[in-house]
Amino acid sequence: MKRNYIILFVFVCLLVCGIAYVYVALFCGKADVKNRVVICVPVYGQSLALGEEARRVTDLNKLKENFCGRVVTENIDYNFGYFDHSYIKQAVKKLIHYKQRDFELSVYGMSELLLSHLGKDTMICTFPGGQGETELAYLCKGSIPYQRFLDDIEKACSYVQERGGSFYVPAVCWMQGESNIEGYSGNGYKELFMQFYEDLNEDIKAITNQKDNVRMICYQPNSLSRGDQFDENSYECEETVVPQAFVELIRTDSLFCASGPTYPYDFVYEAIHIDGISQKRLGYLAGMAVESIIHHKERFRGVIPLSVYARDSNVVIQMNVPCPPLLFDTIEVKKIDNYGFKVVDSNGRDVLCDVKLDGSSVILKCNRPSLGCKVRYAVNGEKEKSGRLRGPRGNLRDSQGDNNAVVVKGVEYPLHNWCYQFDELVINSLSEHVHI
Repeated sequence: MKRNYIILFVFVCLLVCGIAYVYVALFCGKADVKNRVVICVPVYGQSLALGEEARRVTDLNKLKENFCGRVVTENIDYNFGYFDHSYIKQAVKKLIHYKQRDFELSVYGMSELLLSHLGKDTMICTFPGGQGETELAYLCKGSIPYQRFLDDIEKACSYVQERGGSFYVPAVCWMQGESNIEGYSGNGYKELFMQFYEDLNEDIKAITNQKDNVRMICYQPNSLSRGDQFDENSYECEETVVPQAFVELIRTDSLFCASGPTYPYDFVYEAIHIDGISQKRLGYLAGMAVESIIHHKERFRGVIPLSVYARDSNVVIQMNVPCPPLLFDTIEVKKIDNYGFKVVDSNGRDVLCDVKLDGSSVILKCNRPSLGCKVRYAVNGEKEKSGRLRGPRGNLRDSQGDNNAVVVKGVEYPLHNWCYQFDELVINSLSEHVHI
């Protein structure tokens, strides 16, 4: 008898959840998409993509009102937040407004930026996908998170196209890498990420029937010092493999664009996750990158090294600078030795003496020959700390924020482009130098 009651109870719970899911899916304010262009730009990755621990700062009602209902979810409605791996659980959380899973997402800020540059007949469809504490290999094609992500895109696309709208995906925002850094599974990350991208690009284009490739907007994680074996002066520093992969792809591959590194921001408990204000700020930078794609502008690469070469005993780094001039900022990001730069020889010695700026170049003065050394930026920080005060960081940025800012909770934050962390081998002298 007791067993029958348990079975009945489970059945009733499932029935209630099913009814709740249908209610949310069918009756929660679907948007009118007829004759509209719906641009889908979701975020995918691990916990930062899902906004874990980032207290929401975006007023979602105002987001809807200020942009006349032009920002929608994968369900083409306005029930943002409450992400869960189970559709049923997610629907129930939306129904009861379960606040503990209602985080700030970078794509809210991204949507605000985009809609301020797009016509009134254009809508933004955005949502998170992925899974927390998950290495890249378990987010690739064939995984449950990957298929769920594709299902969400297909669901949105089908709804829009069946109702007379057009739908395409110009880009996906990428936020993953912490687990590979901390778990020392970064070797081969770049190649695996390329395969992931090729699969995702092919699968999305098959859904939307678009001709244009999907671009990848890459952030950069800040968890180097969380690795158990982290030694900033070790010649072989495995923790830098993942962040360096993003630098190389943004530098050389036209399908990858920059948003920005995470070290200039505040992290919750200075640990793994950036806070809500930081999600908003990073989202605006991602929005700028997406806007350049939509309007066929020059690909946005952020502040990254274009080349590194030896000149006598010194090193010259030629930088990509979106908004000159370059400068060292020790206010927004707490000053670190040599502004975050190191030149490490094969014996694990930092041979750097001084750092200077010369236009779009950084000049590193060394006390020993630099050929064969590793030039590093923002590879430092206190053990297990992240962010602008005590984590792996540097002080180099451009000046974009002098004319571009975002206001969050009444405070204005400049939208500077900060230099990506990098780890480059000095293999060329000036006479052998080839500019990328």
